[in-house]
Amino acid sequence: MASDQPSASASAVQALERLGSMSLRRVSMDDLLQTIADLAKTVLPGNPEASVTLLVKDHPTTVASTGELATDLEEAQYDRGHGPCLHAARTGELVEITDMRADSRWSDYTPQAVEHGALSSLSVPLAMDDDEQVAGALNVYARRPHAFDEDSRTAATRFGPYAAVAAGNLHAYLSARDRADNLQVALETRGVIDQAKGILMDRHKLTADQAFQVLAQMSMKTNRKLHAVAVDLVHTGELPPGNWFPGTR
Repeated sequence: MASDQPSASASAVQALERLGSMSLRRVSMDDLLQTIADLAKTVLPGNPEASVTLLVKDHPTTVASTGELATDLEEAQYDRGHGPCLHAARTGELVEITDMRADSRWSDYTPQAVEHGALSSLSVPLAMDDDEQVAGALNVYARRPHAFDEDSRTAATRFGPYAAVAAGNLHAYLSARDRADNLQVALETRGVIDQAKGILMDRHKLTADQAFQVLAQMSMKTNRKLHAVAVDLVHTGELPPGNWFPGTR
């Protein structure tokens, strides 16, 4: 079903530009995660609510939410130990339920979702740190069936790298209560990503969002953490061989 907004693509671009312009050095991780959830709610169709799930050693927590619908459905999945948001976080797979009334994958969860007013959902996996068993998902719960088209899925997926960095660093902050050095690591991570974005913006005349998407694409295609990719760029001033700029100009 097509979006019910006059220009979903334009709205998504504006949202991504807003995210790209936010300095990871200056904004708190909680604020950034909430902004991501708020923008997903605003941009995506189906009168949705959105949330971000953080999964640490298979223990889930909702770290940002736009309303009770999202929070209640997250808790329903946590109580059962399964559901679309947990499946996305655990497997790295994009999970879409087009119609809660007809989907049989989580038959003890979907009737409750319908009762709460959610008829479709989209869960975008957030890759963070396999070694530390940290993962997550950006979740969107729509109040109508078949709410998401290809543009909606693409927009939601592009929010993913921002949410992954923010949620990963939030986990580092929380862990710092027990391991103080994690706090310094989190601060350095945000700083070096901002530096790498600046290099790309200056050298290749990119917007802040385009620069971040280039870093995210390099991270995914080289199977390396985004922070490691940013460190290499800052230290060497050079990109690895490859076409990293499709669709950014």
